[in-house]
Amino acid sequence: MLSKELLRRIELVVFDLDGTLLDDNGNLGEETKALVKELSKLGVKFSIATGRLLSAVTEYADLLEIEIPLITLDGTLIQRTPSKESIFESYLPKKYVSRALRLADKYLLKIALCHNSAIYFTEENSHVPLFLNKFGAKYQQVTSYENFLDETLEIVIVGDYQESVKYVAKKMTFPYTIGIRSSYYKSQTYGGTYYLEIRKMGCSKGEGLRKLLSHLKIKMNNTAVFGDWYNDKSLFDTDALKIAMANAVPEIKKMADIVTKRTNNEDGTAEFLKMLLQAKK
Repeated sequence: MLSKELLRRIELVVFDLDGTLLDDNGNLGEETKALVKELSKLGVKFSIATGRLLSAVTEYADLLEIEIPLITLDGTLIQRTPSKESIFESYLPKKYVSRALRLADKYLLKIALCHNSAIYFTEENSHVPLFLNKFGAKYQQVTSYENFLDETLEIVIVGDYQESVKYVAKKMTFPYTIGIRSSYYKSQTYGGTYYLEIRKMGCSKGEGLRKLLSHLKIKMNNTAVFGDWYNDKSLFDTDALKIAMANAVPEIKKMADIVTKRTNNEDGTAEFLKMLLQAKK
């Protein structure tokens, strides 16, 4: 059981989104919404740390009346809305975006460019949205990538030929590039489909949290974080108070200070928020 003294010093609560704050149908729990409203009146701040694009997060931030920046695309962008100034962005250098486009064209692979407002694709790459699992992302077809080389946060390449995707992955890492991370994996949903995600190195939810705390001038041990999946590990590697959902993977549960009894489909985040509200009152 957590002490009231520990709970009273919590100034910021950061939610993972899918599998944590949202149920499997993409809905916010009514009890959580009410508790966030009450805690906000008592001075507690809230944010979101997610693998989603910014444009796929702002709807939920608006529903919770969150005003501070959001940690999106696993820490590559920290910003409240596309119209507001960011406190951090990790755009890929234009020359590397051009390089990826040339390699995808040469090896007959499909490619899309992820920006904070949308995922852009051309007519030749129109199948890309069918294979991407980017929750809530807006997809926009463009005539050419030429005007979208700047401000690219992530490149996604999709192909049926494993060796071609692996080769491009190799050509997009050191010594051919500097400061770029390539993640290659096989689709769990579409048999015989392979993915390559390319971002700048040094970005994670945990690093994003540190940058947000520096911006807000809040200490890590005055922060609580929620999570359920492997990409929340960097959040749970911090000195924040860590709350894992009942539906979380075992690795996240082992790292947690608290594991909720309820799942994301049962509005499990409300369990901790209720404890926090009682301590604050």
